Amino acid sequence: MARGARRSRQRAIAAVIVITLSALPEVLAAELPITKNSPIHDFQNRPQDVTPYDFDAPPQGLFRTITTAEGFDEELGFHRTHEIVPVKPTDRFRSDIPAVFIVFHLHQHYQGFQVFGRCFPEAVAGLDPTVVIGQDAMHIALEDESGYLKLSPPQDAWKPGRYKVEIHVGEQVNEMSLMGTMRFTIVAASGD
Repeated sequence: MARGARRSRQRAIAAVIVITLSALPEVLAAELPITKNSPIHDFQNRPQDVTPYDFDAPPQGLFRTITTAEGFDEELGFHRTHEIVPVKPTDRFRSDIPAVFIVFHLHQHYQGFQVFGRCFPEAVAGLDPTVVIGQDAMHIALEDESGYLKLSPPQDAWKPGRYKVEIHVGEQVNEMSLMGTMRFTIVAASGD
């Protein structure tokens, strides 16, 4: 009989423990402060505060500066690195220019990648605006803070008109790698 009494005592103790543990969340919950129900828009970006990213404008974000120029030069940078700087920055070029350069400075980045430039004749007489007429790519290493793209004229000469250059960043060009668009104008040289 002592064994039966011991079992019933153990069952009673187990029952008390179960009842106590099941009531514990209610006791703890009663001590939490009550907060007001906040509307969902307090936790989301409001449409009036968000400006959409414009892929048809010069790239932002990764690029500190980006410009078209007649050339580039290398200088010793602040951190004793080679810094690429634009020479004669402009968005209007003569048709006899041997190449158009896109020179850029980057914000700090934590891995290497490539910058691609794909040139299209946006408004050039006799050229299809959907066909790529020139492209260039530059590998950017972890320590690089600047770079350039060189666009050579199609068929040895630029035709007067307006050109656009899609700037892509990544390992390859695809619909997700587009960062922005640069534009420049070619004007007839005085001898043309």
